[in-house]
Amino acid sequence: MQTSRRGALFAMIGAAAFLGAAGILAPAGLAFDGTTQTAAATDKTTPLQIFKNPQAALRAGLEDFKTGDSRSGLEALKYAAAGGESLARWKLAKMYADGDGVPHDDMQAYEYFSQIVEDYDEDNPDPRELPVVSSAFVAVGAYSLNGIAAKVPPDPQRALAMFQYAATNFGDPNAQYDLARMYLDGDGVEKDAAQAARWLHLAADKNHAEAQALLGQLLFAGRDGVPCQRGLGLMWLTLARDAAVAQKKDQWIIDLYGKAAAAANDNDKQMAALYVADFKRRHE
Repeated sequence: MQTSRRGALFAMIGAAAFLGAAGILAPAGLAFDGTTQTAAATDKTTPLQIFKNPQAALRAGLEDFKTGDSRSGLEALKYAAAGGESLARWKLAKMYADGDGVPHDDMQAYEYFSQIVEDYDEDNPDPRELPVVSSAFVAVGAYSLNGIAAKVPPDPQRALAMFQYAATNFGDPNAQYDLARMYLDGDGVEKDAAQAARWLHLAADKNHAEAQALLGQLLFAGRDGVPCQRGLGLMWLTLARDAAVAQKKDQWIIDLYGKAAAAANDNDKQMAALYVADFKRRHE
């Protein structure tokens, strides 16, 4: 089973959610992906705006992307990012990580994410920025774990620190999942399936499908000191299967569920159905 931590990580981060959490303008229906192009976006002769402060630049940049003026939007976000606006840094990092409206550049993405991490003041946090900050910690952790060509060597210990901080201080399910993966794989840390199960459970309870799938597999099989609980394991796998979309990246979840369902007896299935119903009642 192979999954792309970095790809899944960035795909799961919802830009519109961060806008709402950060309380930054955004009329309903804000187009945040920066992919729409108009004549204004391609007109290289259009003079760029002059901004009175980074906050104004952030607002203008987001509005430019909404209307399709990606050239002005990009410059406005860069101005806002240079002025310390975390949301602008996050948006630029996401764009470079995905190659969305700009050339794909992991190093640029890493630098913008790192600026958010380095400037975070844990003694005086801005509650509106916490989703963006948490996301940045997880992204820096993912880049640290995998490295970036010859520019950033893999550093599992830094990755561990980033994931632990976001998992503990922000309760970030992506961090909890990646931390569990490190313990399961023994990647930069001693293997510890029980510790992995603890982190997976925290993420799975937040409806993190990948965590539900791995926790379900671990409990259904029972291994490395984790007791076998087939009904509970099948419950988590069922929830993960139901959340999986019909895309190639989620096929491993569907396969794990199929293998467990084929091996499950009637009692396992009955227990799993009861657990699923109880989980859904508690999360209504």
